[in-house]
Amino acid sequence: MIRVGCAGAMLMMLAACAGGNFRPVSDTPVRIGPAYSIRGTTYVPAAAPSYDAVGYASWYGSESGNRTANGEEFRSGWITAAHTTLPLPTYVEVTALDTGRRIIVRVNDRGPFAKSRIIDLSRGAAEDLGIKAQGHAPVRVRRVEPSEQDRERLRKGKPAGGLDPVSGRELQRLRARLETRAR
Repeated sequence: MIRVGCAGAMLMMLAACAGGNFRPVSDTPVRIGPAYSIRGTTYVPAAAPSYDAVGYASWYGSESGNRTANGEEFRSGWITAAHTTLPLPTYVEVTALDTGRRIIVRVNDRGPFAKSRIIDLSRGAAEDLGIKAQGHAPVRVRRVEPSEQDRERLRKGKPAGGLDPVSGRELQRLRARLETRAR
């Protein structure tokens, strides 16, 4: 009987590690977290209310069902992303520098840990932004405070309200900023 009880306890612990005990999708509490190191690089999470960067986005989607860094269940079709240092959750506007298309994304995970990548989009976000076929693409990532309606839609896995593409002039400025960053 003791053996059966121990085996049952072990199975419950393994099930908890594998998932199932996910944090509900919520905007509170916002977590910044301590510094951490991955493959020899140290990342220091920070509030960064004026975060605005250009670089490259990639996307991920095969991890569906895993736990995100803030404890939520990762759902590849949702409009979410991973960032190395922004608080979890945070909302960002992501602009595809090839097309000027913009979307709002909810950051709820840590990553990407590949050089030159500034954000990892879920498959759903990459599709919504129109970059899924490319695998990775040049982008601008800017922290925003969306309306409560858009936040609610994103917390339910739906896209936020549509944004107009950036103007041609702004797109040229952002591309020049990316080129300057690359030097």
